[in-house]
Amino acid sequence: MKIENLINSYLNNILNIKRYSLQTVKAYKTDLNQFLEFCEANNKSDLNSLSERFIKRYLMYLSDSGIEKRSISRKLSSVRGLFKFAYQNQLIDFNPSAYVKNPKSNKKLPEVTTTESILKIYKLADEAEDDPELVKIIFELLYGCALRVSELCSLNYGDIDLKSKTLRVKGKGSKIRIVPIGDKSIEIIKKYLQKNDYLNNNDPLIKARGGKRIYPRLVQRLTNKYISKVSDIKKKSPHVLRHSAATHMLDNGADLKAVKEILGHENLSTTQIYTHVSVERLKSTYKKSHPKS
Repeated sequence: MKIENLINSYLNNILNIKRYSLQTVKAYKTDLNQFLEFCEANNKSDLNSLSERFIKRYLMYLSDSGIEKRSISRKLSSVRGLFKFAYQNQLIDFNPSAYVKNPKSNKKLPEVTTTESILKIYKLADEAEDDPELVKIIFELLYGCALRVSELCSLNYGDIDLKSKTLRVKGKGSKIRIVPIGDKSIEIIKKYLQKNDYLNNNDPLIKARGGKRIYPRLVQRLTNKYISKVSDIKKKSPHVLRHSAATHMLDNGADLKAVKEILGHENLSTTQIYTHVSVERLKSTYKKSHPKS
């Protein structure tokens, strides 16, 4: 079987059968097309011509290209998924990617900002040219409910329940989770809702100009703009607010499993990185303030 045909079949499978999100499928497609280009450059077009050694050569090629180890691991994960699909459908007798290990890398701890910085943003929003209620609800849901950008943008009016103070969130893989909303967040949300008209539960919860649904680039632009005014952290993306929310919850004694559910993580190990962030913050505080440090 041609590698190109296999890739198309696999992408169709994860989109229509496994119901992966469009964003995830797009990422897989990019990674696998890069792998296909490498195969073609080495005169490999047939699936059965690929070996474990060839896949390791591909990883070396990526490394020599200056790609970060974390990105290489992600690309390898895409290739693994492709060969697993081929093996399960009996297109190959042996999975050449099964024993190829990820490159070793030091995990970078996610950057976080402070609660004080976020409160400053609300004051700045009142003085700025942007719609203050729009800025506030974006920051409040990204931080207060620890949402991903895609989750924020896909929220509908019917997803919020002010009586039970909960939010229905559609996460990765179209998995639904219920996230609690704090009293302070409720106040900001109510002010935003009062300024907007909603025809039905399928209306977008947060709207850009013209009543259209907000989009990731708008959210990224606003978060970068306001975080830059209150913090000197390197990354000023919306995901910083999600990192910060998780870290602050653990700092204040939240149960790790509860934080996992709020974040919508598949595995507890993904959430555990925030415990390392909290420990590093404690060490920093100790060094700055303890007389014996």
